[in-house]
Amino acid sequence: MRKIYLLLLTGIFVFAISFQSCQEKTVPNQLTKEEASAGWKLLFDGTSSTGWRGYNKTSFPAGWQIADGAMHCVGSGTGEAGAENGGDIIFDKKFKNFDLKVEWKIAKGSNSGIFYLGQEVPEWQIWKTAPEYQVLDNINHIDATLGNDGNRQAGSLYDLIPAKPQNAKPIGEWNTAEIIVYQGTVVHKQNGEKVLEYHLWTDDWKKLVKDSKFPELNPNWADVAKEGYIAFQDHGGDVWYRDIKIKELE
Repeated sequence: MRKIYLLLLTGIFVFAISFQSCQEKTVPNQLTKEEASAGWKLLFDGTSSTGWRGYNKTSFPAGWQIADGAMHCVGSGTGEAGAENGGDIIFDKKFKNFDLKVEWKIAKGSNSGIFYLGQEVPEWQIWKTAPEYQVLDNINHIDATLGNDGNRQAGSLYDLIPAKPQNAKPIGEWNTAEIIVYQGTVVHKQNGEKVLEYHLWTDDWKKLVKDSKFPELNPNWADVAKEGYIAFQDHGGDVWYRDIKIKELE
């Protein structure tokens, strides 16, 4: 009887620890003890815009709202023109080698993106200087059928390399994005799966960019900086971001 009792207590203890660990991992905008020990840092606390500001601005745009533990770009329906009080937002620190994780969800027909290694240039948009991890409603937004081989769908290196497999979740559901940048090697992950890899500043990279639309927008677009800003795009549609964390790599 005593053995049964001990086994029961052990089972309850193991279940409690597992449940607590599971709960800890699923709370957004918080780091687990393991993440904190490994060097991860939060870029968003879930309640304020601390650390964030508008691109080429000193303040946080009114077109972005902090609510329900997420940063919400309020859709204007004006596409790239964006809302009058909106615009892209950046975290006010440059990063070089890093592992970035973000959760995002999107409304019907909406479009956005995560920029990295971006630069601030007066009177320019950040996409003239930075690669973009595409965020998109693949079903209803027309960009999903433009470009080549799906290279404008969610998780893709926008207009350059398609995300494969294409595993984005439906509108209204949270997706996970991960971007790893290390000495020119870049990896995109979507919902836990690696969907693409490429290498900045190589001959293959320069050829890829040369055959794209980007040289017409900026002749030096292929010369991506070795250090830059992380940004979220206001493309005129409703999009939400949360659980934004980064680990800087040596």
